[in-house]
Amino acid sequence: MNTETYEIMTPASVGLNQSKLVLGKHSGRHAFIDRLKILGYDLTREEIQKAFIRFKALADMKKEIFDEDLDAIVADEVLRVSESFKLLQMNVSSGSFAAPTATVEMEINGKVKKTAVLGDGPVDATFKAIKKLTKSKDLLLNFSVGAITGGTDAQGECTVRLQNAEGRAVLGQGAHPDIIVASAKAYINALNKIACVTKRMQGTV
Repeated sequence: MNTETYEIMTPASVGLNQSKLVLGKHSGRHAFIDRLKILGYDLTREEIQKAFIRFKALADMKKEIFDEDLDAIVADEVLRVSESFKLLQMNVSSGSFAAPTATVEMEINGKVKKTAVLGDGPVDATFKAIKKLTKSKDLLLNFSVGAITGGTDAQGECTVRLQNAEGRAVLGQGAHPDIIVASAKAYINALNKIACVTKRMQGTV
């Protein structure tokens, strides 16, 4: 790619060693792949495709995509464990005059299941719905929320720590502009890790 087509000055002219372009809605596949390579990711064609689809979806919601967003996309779409549980879609209603309700649809071991559950808050309702669908009895040890980048359109990153019946703790992570969706993805990621640990202990993987 010829940098003169998108750089009005060289990085060296302003005291920088290299470019650090901010990607956005109109960034193409080549710019996306080049940025991943600069960040040190060597992905297969299939992995790039999965990450690029997620990138374009995020770019429709955010004006600017930063390196931290790309790190989260790769972690979320490429570096995940095998999924016994998949989030298909969800909707959460909450307000000062209504009890928070989460409607969650998941694919569980190849079968689609859906439920709606009330909770003390939107995240609590979401977690309860996921627990009901997966029949999980794992203990929630910790839940934390953070913003990957600044701004009101920042992508939220959630971390969930679960402990199974044998006392084994795992860390699940999820990222999404909607913090409730990020919470659900983190919880499900942790459940998938516990499922993988259980299969390894039973010698089924």
